[in-house]
Amino acid sequence: MKKIQSVRGTVDLFSHEMRKHKKVINEAKSVSSLYGYEEVSLPIMEKSEVFIRPLGLSSDVVSKETYTFEDRGGESITLRPEGTAGIIRSIISEGKMNDLPLKLFYSGPMFRYERPQKGRLRQFTQIGIESIGNSDAIEDVDVISCGVNLLKKLGILNNCILNINTLGDAISRKDYRENLVNYFMKKSSKLSKLSQSRLSINPLRILDSKEEEDQEIIKNAPLFSSFLNKASIEHFEKVLKFLKLSEIEYLHNEKLVRGLDYYCHTTFEFITKDLGSQGTVLGGGRYDGLSEMLNGPKMPAVGFAAGVDRLAMLYLSKLSKPDIISIVPIEKENFEFCYKLLNKIRENKICAEIYPGGNVTKNLKKISKKDLKFVILIGINEIKSGKLILKNLSTGNQSEISIDEFYENLEFLTRS
Repeated sequence: MKKIQSVRGTVDLFSHEMRKHKKVINEAKSVSSLYGYEEVSLPIMEKSEVFIRPLGLSSDVVSKETYTFEDRGGESITLRPEGTAGIIRSIISEGKMNDLPLKLFYSGPMFRYERPQKGRLRQFTQIGIESIGNSDAIEDVDVISCGVNLLKKLGILNNCILNINTLGDAISRKDYRENLVNYFMKKSSKLSKLSQSRLSINPLRILDSKEEEDQEIIKNAPLFSSFLNKASIEHFEKVLKFLKLSEIEYLHNEKLVRGLDYYCHTTFEFITKDLGSQGTVLGGGRYDGLSEMLNGPKMPAVGFAAGVDRLAMLYLSKLSKPDIISIVPIEKENFEFCYKLLNKIRENKICAEIYPGGNVTKNLKKISKKDLKFVILIGINEIKSGKLILKNLSTGNQSEISIDEFYENLEFLTRS
């Protein structure tokens, strides 16, 4: 009979990999809380319009990548491809506008139907922060600083380069878009098919193209900096000034853009060469126009998101397993006695497990394979004498100790 395999683009996480994922998420929670972010939990599914309105029906994400279905009530539902739109929807629908400014942290699964590759899955875990209600450039720097400290905590920062750019305000963006379209229209016959399709829908995305035939054309494309008005220049200059004051190194990359109209001003990505072509580790920016696209009030916002799967791949430090005391009855008849001991150990908030009696050698091999540290061996003789055998698998040391003494030194023993 054919084995049932996991769905393409999904992974099963066990042991070490699971601990790395938890490490990344816990560090993100810890660092973001230092910056005043509170954790929220939102649905993994939304009404499809939450993503269609801001992203557009013709965008790559909506047209090709979303998991969208009609529920039994006939409503179009989409598994979230990203976290930001759901956050803004929640603030609007739950009437949280009066609570602004809000600083929110989230983590959880996202879903995109795309070709699985290194660091990119169809179901992936994402962490993110969203600062809503603050339009000051200092908040952009604070969000970037939070990302810097997270990558530093994970030991990844030294292998990353912060790329940063400005998209200007709505007026600057409109002028730039018109000039960019005019430039690409004159060269449309030489563009790749993908870029030709983006020309009328999302021309800024052409600047992201990796197609060889587009590179020379992109190289000579007009730059955003030529179309920035005074307000946009001042916002970006303030960001760069405070990045320097914070001693955060950066590369001003004028080709770094966001294709969607609700983005503005600061955009940034931390990029590494350690993941091949999928080099973005953490990215974000300002998106002051998203709320209005979801029928909400004008609401400035800035944030970042990062894939936990990618961060876990880059996290190289060895994570120690939690200490577990394994109890092995030498004879099956001693199981009840050992089970009482098991519960007593757990009452002391020490991790413990029990193995069936009968084949001590076989059980010790299983425990050794799991790389566990402490084993307690109890047989009829030990019960009669009120003692137990304590074996430290890390050192090979074995000692006989009274049960009373064992309880008194329980916490010390697990640290030795």
